[in-house]
Amino acid sequence: MTIKPLLMPNNVFKPDHCSEEEWQQRLKLAYCYHLVDFFGWTETIFNHISARVPGSDNHYLVNPFGLNYTEVTPLNLLKVDLDGNKVEASEYNANPAGFALHSAVHGAREDIHCLLHTHTVPISAIVQKKKGFTHHDFYGAQLYGRVGYHDFEGITLFADEKARMLESLGNNKHVLVLRNHGIAVGESSIEKALFLLWTVQRAAENQCAAGALGGEDVEIDTSISQKCADLTAELIRESGFANEFFAAMVRKLKSERPLPF
Repeated sequence: MTIKPLLMPNNVFKPDHCSEEEWQQRLKLAYCYHLVDFFGWTETIFNHISARVPGSDNHYLVNPFGLNYTEVTPLNLLKVDLDGNKVEASEYNANPAGFALHSAVHGAREDIHCLLHTHTVPISAIVQKKKGFTHHDFYGAQLYGRVGYHDFEGITLFADEKARMLESLGNNKHVLVLRNHGIAVGESSIEKALFLLWTVQRAAENQCAAGALGGEDVEIDTSISQKCADLTAELIRESGFANEFFAAMVRKLKSERPLPF
Protein backbone atom coordinates (compact mmCIF):
# COMPACT_ATOMS: atom_id res chain seq x y z
CA MET A 1 0.00 0.00 0.00
CA THR A 2 1.29 3.47 -0.89
CA ILE A 3 1.20 6.04 1.88
CA LYS A 4 -1.18 8.83 0.95
CA PRO A 5 0.27 12.37 1.02
CA LEU A 6 -1.71 13.21 4.16
CA LEU A 7 0.24 10.49 6.00
CA MET A 8 3.67 11.66 4.90
CA PRO A 9 5.97 13.10 7.59
CA ASN A 10 6.93 16.72 7.74
CA ASN A 11 10.62 16.69 8.51
CA VAL A 12 12.27 13.27 8.06
CA PHE A 13 13.55 11.71 4.87
CA LYS A 14 14.15 8.14 3.81
CA PRO A 15 17.74 7.00 4.30
CA ASP A 16 19.44 5.85 1.11
CA HIS A 17 19.93 2.30 2.38
CA CYS A 18 16.24 1.84 3.20
CA SER A 19 13.90 0.47 0.53
CA GLU A 20 10.72 2.36 -0.25
CA GLU A 21 8.63 -0.56 1.02
CA GLU A 22 10.45 -0.68 4.35
CA TRP A 23 10.28 3.11 4.71
CA GLN A 24 6.52 3.11 4.25
CA GLN A 25 6.25 0.34 6.84
CA ARG A 26 8.36 2.43 9.22
CA LEU A 27 6.10 5.45 8.66
CA LYS A 28 2.94 3.49 9.36
CA LEU A 29 4.40 1.79 12.42
CA ALA A 30 5.59 5.10 13.88
CA TYR A 31 2.12 6.58 13.36
CA CYS A 32 0.66 3.46 14.99
CA TYR A 33 2.74 3.99 18.13
CA HIS A 34 1.58 7.59 18.35
CA LEU A 35 -2.05 6.56 17.82
CA VAL A 36 -1.88 4.01 20.63
CA ASP A 37 -0.64 6.79 22.90
CA PHE A 38 -3.28 9.18 21.51
CA PHE A 39 -6.01 6.67 22.43
CA GLY A 40 -4.59 6.27 25.93
CA TRP A 41 -3.63 2.61 25.53
CA THR A 42 0.05 2.83 26.51
CA GLU A 43 1.76 1.29 29.52
CA THR A 44 4.39 4.07 29.80
CA ILE A 45 7.55 2.75 28.05
CA PHE A 46 6.39 -0.87 28.14
CA ASN A 47 4.45 -3.12 25.74
CA HIS A 48 5.25 -3.46 22.09
CA ILE A 49 4.02 -3.15 18.53
CA SER A 50 5.97 -5.03 15.89
CA ALA A 51 5.72 -5.12 12.12
CA ARG A 52 7.35 -7.45 9.63
CA VAL A 53 9.90 -5.85 7.32
CA PRO A 54 8.44 -6.15 3.80
CA GLY A 55 10.17 -8.82 1.78
CA SER A 56 11.68 -10.52 4.83
CA ASP A 57 10.52 -13.51 6.82
CA ASN A 58 13.09 -13.03 9.55
CA HIS A 59 13.25 -9.32 10.34
CA TYR A 60 10.76 -7.06 12.02
CA LEU A 61 10.53 -3.51 13.34
CA VAL A 62 9.92 -2.66 16.99
CA ASN A 63 10.18 0.28 19.36
CA PRO A 64 13.41 1.21 21.14
CA PHE A 65 13.09 0.28 24.80
CA GLY A 66 13.03 3.29 27.13
CA LEU A 67 11.34 5.70 24.76
CA ASN A 68 7.81 6.94 25.24
CA TYR A 69 5.52 6.06 22.37
CA THR A 70 5.39 9.79 21.60
CA GLU A 71 9.17 9.68 20.97
CA VAL A 72 9.05 6.93 18.37
CA THR A 73 9.95 7.99 14.81
CA PRO A 74 10.41 6.10 11.54
CA LEU A 75 14.17 6.52 11.93
CA ASN A 76 14.63 5.24 15.50
CA LEU A 77 12.55 2.07 15.12
CA LEU A 78 14.77 -0.97 15.58
CA LYS A 79 15.18 -3.68 12.97
CA VAL A 80 15.68 -7.01 14.73
CA ASP A 81 15.72 -10.69 13.88
CA LEU A 82 13.49 -13.36 15.39
CA ASP A 83 15.83 -13.71 18.35
CA GLY A 84 15.65 -9.99 19.11
CA ASN A 85 19.14 -9.24 17.84
CA LYS A 86 19.61 -5.91 16.12
CA VAL A 87 20.43 -6.31 12.43
CA GLU A 88 21.20 -2.62 11.99
CA ALA A 89 23.20 -0.40 14.32
CA SER A 90 21.25 1.68 16.83
CA GLU A 91 22.03 3.47 20.07
CA TYR A 92 18.91 1.83 21.52
CA ASN A 93 18.06 -1.70 22.57
CA ALA A 94 14.78 -3.57 22.45
CA ASN A 95 12.69 -4.80 25.36
CA PRO A 96 13.57 -8.50 25.90
CA ALA A 97 10.08 -9.18 27.27
CA GLY A 98 8.71 -8.72 23.77
CA PHE A 99 10.73 -11.31 21.91
CA ALA A 100 9.09 -14.47 23.21
CA LEU A 101 5.65 -13.32 22.09
CA HIS A 102 6.48 -11.36 18.95
CA SER A 103 9.15 -13.66 17.58
CA ALA A 104 6.93 -16.68 18.16
CA VAL A 105 4.03 -15.21 16.20
CA HIS A 106 6.09 -13.67 13.40
CA GLY A 107 8.07 -16.87 13.03
CA ALA A 108 5.03 -19.14 12.79
CA ARG A 109 2.15 -17.14 11.30
CA GLU A 110 2.88 -15.90 7.78
CA ASP A 111 -0.51 -14.19 7.68
CA ILE A 112 0.35 -11.90 10.60
CA HIS A 113 2.55 -8.94 9.63
CA CYS A 114 1.79 -6.69 12.60
CA LEU A 115 1.30 -7.62 16.24
CA LEU A 116 0.15 -5.24 19.00
CA HIS A 117 0.31 -5.97 22.72
CA THR A 118 -1.52 -3.88 25.33
CA HIS A 119 -3.04 -4.25 28.76
CA THR A 120 -5.38 -1.35 29.34
CA VAL A 121 -7.58 -1.44 32.44
CA PRO A 122 -10.71 -2.78 30.67
CA ILE A 123 -8.70 -5.44 28.84
CA SER A 124 -6.81 -6.41 31.99
CA ALA A 125 -10.12 -6.78 33.81
CA ILE A 126 -11.64 -9.00 31.12
CA VAL A 127 -8.63 -11.31 30.83
CA GLN A 128 -8.64 -11.82 34.61
CA LYS A 129 -12.12 -13.33 34.41
CA LYS A 130 -12.56 -17.04 33.72
CA LYS A 131 -15.14 -16.47 31.00
CA GLY A 132 -12.95 -13.97 29.17
CA PHE A 133 -14.66 -12.10 26.36
CA THR A 134 -18.38 -12.50 25.85
CA HIS A 135 -19.95 -11.79 22.47
CA HIS A 136 -23.15 -10.05 23.48
CA ASP A 137 -22.46 -6.49 22.37
CA PHE A 138 -21.80 -4.89 18.98
CA TYR A 139 -18.02 -5.16 19.24
CA GLY A 140 -17.81 -8.40 21.18
CA ALA A 141 -19.91 -10.14 18.53
CA GLN A 142 -17.31 -9.18 15.92
CA LEU A 143 -14.69 -11.18 17.84
CA TYR A 144 -16.64 -14.44 17.84
CA GLY A 145 -14.37 -17.34 16.89
CA ARG A 146 -11.30 -15.09 16.68
CA VAL A 147 -10.01 -15.29 20.27
CA GLY A 148 -7.52 -17.78 21.71
CA TYR A 149 -6.68 -18.06 25.42
CA HIS A 150 -3.26 -18.63 26.97
CA ASP A 151 -2.76 -19.30 30.68
CA PHE A 152 -0.48 -16.98 32.62
CA GLU A 153 3.10 -18.22 33.03
CA GLY A 154 4.67 -15.02 34.34
CA ILE A 155 6.51 -12.35 32.35
CA THR A 156 6.94 -13.58 28.78
CA LEU A 157 10.73 -13.80 28.73
CA PHE A 158 11.47 -17.43 28.03
CA ALA A 159 11.69 -19.26 24.72
CA ASP A 160 10.07 -22.44 26.03
CA GLU A 161 6.72 -20.62 26.29
CA LYS A 162 6.62 -19.87 22.56
CA ALA A 163 5.16 -23.20 21.50
CA ARG A 164 2.44 -23.01 24.12
CA MET A 165 1.47 -19.46 23.10
CA LEU A 166 1.26 -20.54 19.47
CA GLU A 167 -0.87 -23.52 20.40
CA SER A 168 -3.20 -21.19 22.29
CA LEU A 169 -3.44 -18.83 19.32
CA GLY A 170 -3.97 -21.59 16.77
CA ASN A 171 -3.64 -21.33 13.01
CA ASN A 172 -6.47 -18.94 12.24
CA LYS A 173 -7.20 -16.78 15.29
CA HIS A 174 -6.04 -13.16 15.44
CA VAL A 175 -6.60 -12.29 19.10
CA LEU A 176 -4.62 -13.93 21.90
CA VAL A 177 -5.82 -13.39 25.45
CA LEU A 178 -2.87 -13.61 27.82
CA ARG A 179 -4.81 -14.54 30.92
CA ASN A 180 -4.16 -12.35 33.99
CA HIS A 181 -1.99 -10.15 31.78
CA GLY A 182 -3.24 -8.51 28.59
CA ILE A 183 -3.97 -8.97 24.91
CA ALA A 184 -2.09 -9.50 21.67
CA VAL A 185 -3.73 -8.88 18.31
CA GLY A 186 -2.23 -9.62 14.93
CA GLU A 187 -3.25 -9.00 11.34
CA SER A 188 -1.86 -8.90 7.82
CA SER A 189 -1.19 -5.15 7.94
CA ILE A 190 -0.62 -2.40 10.47
CA GLU A 191 -3.93 -0.80 9.53
CA LYS A 192 -5.89 -4.00 10.06
CA ALA A 193 -4.11 -4.79 13.33
CA LEU A 194 -4.88 -1.36 14.78
CA PHE A 195 -8.51 -1.61 13.70
CA LEU A 196 -8.75 -5.03 15.37
CA LEU A 197 -7.19 -3.70 18.57
CA TRP A 198 -9.70 -0.84 18.58
CA THR A 199 -12.51 -3.39 18.26
CA VAL A 200 -11.08 -5.48 21.13
CA GLN A 201 -10.69 -2.40 23.32
CA ARG A 202 -14.27 -1.27 22.66
CA ALA A 203 -15.56 -4.78 23.40
CA ALA A 204 -13.69 -4.78 26.71
CA GLU A 205 -15.00 -1.33 27.67
CA ASN A 206 -18.59 -2.30 26.89
CA GLN A 207 -18.35 -5.61 28.73
CA CYS A 208 -16.92 -3.93 31.83
CA ALA A 209 -19.61 -1.24 31.78
CA ALA A 210 -22.43 -3.76 31.33
CA GLY A 211 -21.07 -5.89 34.16
CA ALA A 212 -20.92 -2.89 36.47
CA LEU A 213 -24.59 -2.14 35.80
CA GLY A 214 -25.73 -5.53 37.05
CA GLY A 215 -28.89 -7.16 35.83
CA GLU A 216 -29.39 -9.71 33.12
CA ASP A 217 -27.78 -9.27 29.70
CA VAL A 218 -29.63 -9.67 26.42
CA GLU A 219 -27.57 -12.44 24.87
CA ILE A 220 -26.82 -12.62 21.16
CA ASP A 221 -27.31 -16.00 19.51
CA THR A 222 -24.04 -17.57 18.38
CA SER A 223 -25.27 -17.67 14.77
CA ILE A 224 -25.66 -13.88 14.82
CA SER A 225 -22.26 -13.41 16.44
CA GLN A 226 -20.70 -15.59 13.75
CA LYS A 227 -22.46 -13.55 11.08
CA CYS A 228 -21.10 -10.34 12.62
CA ALA A 229 -17.57 -11.71 12.75
CA ASP A 230 -17.72 -12.93 9.15
CA LEU A 231 -19.16 -9.66 7.86
CA THR A 232 -16.55 -7.59 9.69
CA ALA A 233 -13.76 -9.70 8.21
CA GLU A 234 -15.23 -9.28 4.73
CA LEU A 235 -15.61 -5.50 5.09
CA ILE A 236 -12.02 -5.13 6.23
CA ARG A 237 -10.73 -7.43 3.51
CA GLU A 238 -12.80 -6.15 0.59
CA SER A 239 -13.83 -2.58 1.40
CA GLY A 240 -10.69 -1.12 2.94
CA PHE A 241 -12.41 -0.15 6.21
CA ALA A 242 -9.18 -0.54 8.17
CA ASN A 243 -7.19 1.64 5.76
CA GLU A 244 -9.78 4.41 5.90
CA PHE A 245 -9.94 4.20 9.69
CA PHE A 246 -6.15 4.40 9.97
CA ALA A 247 -5.89 7.39 7.64
CA ALA A 248 -8.69 9.22 9.46
CA MET A 249 -7.10 8.63 12.85
CA VAL A 250 -3.73 9.88 11.61
CA ARG A 251 -5.39 13.06 10.32
CA LYS A 252 -7.04 13.54 13.71
CA LEU A 253 -3.78 12.86 15.50
CA LYS A 254 -1.85 15.37 13.38
CA SER A 255 -4.52 18.03 13.82
CA GLU A 256 -4.46 17.79 17.62
CA ARG A 257 -0.82 17.34 18.65
CA PRO A 258 2.66 17.99 17.28
CA LEU A 259 4.68 14.99 16.13
CA PRO A 260 8.46 14.58 16.12
CA PHE A 261 8.39 13.65 12.43
